[in-house]
Amino acid sequence: MADDGVERPQRWLVVPGEVITTERVKLGPGVYVRGGKVISKIVGLAEVKDGTARVIPLEGRYVPKPGDSVIGIVIDVKIPGYDVDINSPYTAFLPREAVDTELEYGDVILATVKYVDEVKNALLENATVLRGGELIKIIPSRVPRVIGKKASMITLLKHMTGSAILVGANGRIWIHGGFSEVAKDAIRKIEAEAHTSGLTDRITHFLEERIAEAKAKNETGESEE
Repeated sequence: MADDGVERPQRWLVVPGEVITTERVKLGPGVYVRGGKVISKIVGLAEVKDGTARVIPLEGRYVPKPGDSVIGIVIDVKIPGYDVDINSPYTAFLPREAVDTELEYGDVILATVKYVDEVKNALLENATVLRGGELIKIIPSRVPRVIGKKASMITLLKHMTGSAILVGANGRIWIHGGFSEVAKDAIRKIEAEAHTSGLTDRITHFLEERIAEAKAKNETGESEE
């Protein structure tokens, strides 16, 4: 029961300026205090949990954090290393010694954020080049839902589609082989329905139906693509 007397779900949709709570709580991301009330800064899902009020954004660009795995695209080649687009307003740099091969403009890499400076620019390390496959992009705040608790959702996707799937914290996802079109459609469905309950069961059913359709097309000589 919320402090305004209204029964609310664990998370609920709010818009900028909407009151989250009038209780004394710690402030998480996406909120501020005005007149003794905790107010939402953004459009997102409000949550008051363990004494902290926060709003989880429905939209937004990626802000790098140390330890994040990201999928980047090389946008400039320099003597000391590479400028990398990580789907963020902030820049990222990969030193040459942090990757075991020479990179070119447009190469796609999986890397780890080693360090973030005071203006949020990132230094990358442990880079691997991703050859072939296809990149899709989702809202970064949906990434945890695509991965699932204890990697349950991403394991389901890989197992049922037979695709290699790598998910970056920055909202980029690399998919290669298997029923890749089905995998892409399933990820889009997860992104669109991330705020709903019972999602794993719906995705399982969706995958079963779509893979059966794809197999039937393959048996008649049609391509999945």
